[in-house]
Amino acid sequence: MSQPQPLRRYLDNAATSWPKPEPVLAAWEHAARTIGATAGRAVYREAIEADAIRRRARERAAHLLGDVDPARVALPGGATLALNMAIHGLVRPGDHVIATAADHNATLRPLHWLERRGVIELTIVPCDAIGRVDPEAVAGAWRPATKVLVCSHACNVTGAVQDAAALAAIAHARGGLLLLDAAQSLGIIPFPSDCHGADIVVAPAHKWVQGMSGVAILWTRPGVEIDPPFQGGTGTASESLDMPAGTTDRLEAGTPDVPALAALAAAIDWLAERSPAAVAAHCRRLVTDSADGLRKIVGVRVIAAPAGGAPIVSFTVDGYDPAEIAALLEQAAGVQARSGFHCAACVHEFLGTRDGGTVRLGFGPFNTADDVDAVVQTVSTVTRG
Repeated sequence: MSQPQPLRRYLDNAATSWPKPEPVLAAWEHAARTIGATAGRAVYREAIEADAIRRRARERAAHLLGDVDPARVALPGGATLALNMAIHGLVRPGDHVIATAADHNATLRPLHWLERRGVIELTIVPCDAIGRVDPEAVAGAWRPATKVLVCSHACNVTGAVQDAAALAAIAHARGGLLLLDAAQSLGIIPFPSDCHGADIVVAPAHKWVQGMSGVAILWTRPGVEIDPPFQGGTGTASESLDMPAGTTDRLEAGTPDVPALAALAAAIDWLAERSPAAVAAHCRRLVTDSADGLRKIVGVRVIAAPAGGAPIVSFTVDGYDPAEIAALLEQAAGVQARSGFHCAACVHEFLGTRDGGTVRLGFGPFNTADDVDAVVQTVSTVTRG
């Protein structure tokens, strides 16, 4: 007789989405079980099918980005890898780079690494108390040597969305580039055909896109070329020691994760069938309800962006460490939430949460009003002692 499974209310979708849509799991399993070949390396049947999967994933990713040219979309093995590729492949010794306090460590740490070694100079502009960045602060930080502005499109702690178009205009007017980390926006915030003015966009498959880990989306505007920070086999021009000239080949050295690519295409199809706007509206409604409920509880401080942001709510409870609240939520109601600093080194100074971070809720398409009630009721019980 099987053991009963404990109640599980998963509210950590800002880290990775779960559960995955059934078509995503089916596509992943089909590729893992029946193909077993590397894309772009051979001409036997399964290898051709693997290459078709990669091509379709690239085309669907280009569609999600606002119908950009698929030839400008690379599919590296993860968003942190892709962001490092972009940063190390763009900057040169002596360059000045601007980042924001609302950014994720996936960009802040490689930039700090380069700064510590004297390769670049780095300015981190501040944000406000909910993680928004003032474009004028970015303009004020610009120098003659500034080459790249790096920015998280949506703050992963509060859900606050930056004015990417305004930031891009500032960068372009000064001859610079905007690298947009879309980890918390792509799939939940629509992308127009100009990608909000960005020159480079990076996003993982496994968050709001609803895919699996193992693949990310890296788009570069025509005319913007990233030097590949590592080199290797691509299956093309194999007779040459030089990396191929095409964007995708240069940035996809190594063996691709074909099941993850299949899942990525299926996830984007799943989103399209339901409308990303409808999925976002559902998730944001839960954000609003949870924030409203938590604000009514004495001793609770809610830190969340206005309507229209990523579906994230952060909060703290007086007298409790965020880790204690997260543990109590799971023990009492099966709610799985993240606590701490959320891989965001700078933003907590501006949120007033430097001592222990926050409890973070990330609402996905499969969450319900019952999950909101479980959070609010449990926190209310805790604060009553």
